[in-house]
Amino acid sequence: MEFQSQLAERPVFVTGADGFVGSHLVDVLVDHGATVHALVRATSRAGLTNIDARDDALTVHRGDLGDSHSVRSALTSLAGHSDVLVFHLGAQAHVGESWTRPAETVGTNVLGTVHLLEALVDLDIDVSMLDTAGTSEEYGNVDAARRDQYEFDDKGRVLLNERTPLNPTSVYATSKVAADCLTMNYHDAYGVPAVTTRMFNNYGPRQSPRFITGTVITQALDRDVVELGNLEPHRDMCYVADGVRGHLHAALGGRAGERYVFGSGESLSMREWAETILAVGTSGGYWTRPEIEQIEERFRPGDSDVEELCAESRKLTEATGWTPEVGHEAGLERTIRWFAENRSRWEGRVDWR
Repeated sequence: MEFQSQLAERPVFVTGADGFVGSHLVDVLVDHGATVHALVRATSRAGLTNIDARDDALTVHRGDLGDSHSVRSALTSLAGHSDVLVFHLGAQAHVGESWTRPAETVGTNVLGTVHLLEALVDLDIDVSMLDTAGTSEEYGNVDAARRDQYEFDDKGRVLLNERTPLNPTSVYATSKVAADCLTMNYHDAYGVPAVTTRMFNNYGPRQSPRFITGTVITQALDRDVVELGNLEPHRDMCYVADGVRGHLHAALGGRAGERYVFGSGESLSMREWAETILAVGTSGGYWTRPEIEQIEERFRPGDSDVEELCAESRKLTEATGWTPEVGHEAGLERTIRWFAENRSRWEGRVDWR
């Protein structure tokens, strides 16, 4: 899909714009000439973290999704504009932290979505498409009582798509299911043109070091043993540039009222993923191969861990032509290099010290 003709001078509103995926989306939007309005969380710090270099090319709105007034104030600047694209990426996105900060997770992910939808309707913003970002975690584990509703490959691996039942097993996952449903409620009731997207596990430069990829890399850069939690679950790891393209394809080529799933289509155990990261970093001379140690204290609580996630992206591919383009080794080399060159961005944020 060619983006330039569809994005040049087009008004675009992005929540979570200074976050991991949001900042990479902002880069693409600015590079293609969009008129970007970025909603970033108001903090005590004056500076931006990830989009500071783009500050002159953006209209930055400071606010909080949990505060309806700041959301409405930011969107007021788009009243009177036409053909507006909205990307709703702002969220508390860490599964583990959703257990320690459940009220904040629900407030941001659920009430924040309501505040955005209410403001779009009340201000009569001329939206061409709203993309509410969901997550693969919404699927949870296979529900035995509904097993006949799932699709499996010839190896017995579950394939997750838009028809798969949802079975959230964490506060984070449940909050994202709610955001998905709320978006479709407003599409059905008020005609808000909207899609919801379920992107699988993104990784790449700028990601928080508290996620699995950053946790492995930052420990490997600093010590000889990498301590991790449960290494048995399988995940579909998708490089952030492919994730951003998935959002753009769904918003520009998708059909309002539909859900779109996208990921690499390959499922790896967390042990396999960690081993791959360490092998790429060893080959690149970033470290001498560390050992991996499984630490029970890093496991998710109870039976809340999801066993296997693998995307079946056929619907988005057939509708828009999207396919993943960045292989794991190339994506990991870029990611490791960023962490190695940007220690000041993560040294005070890791959870393993």
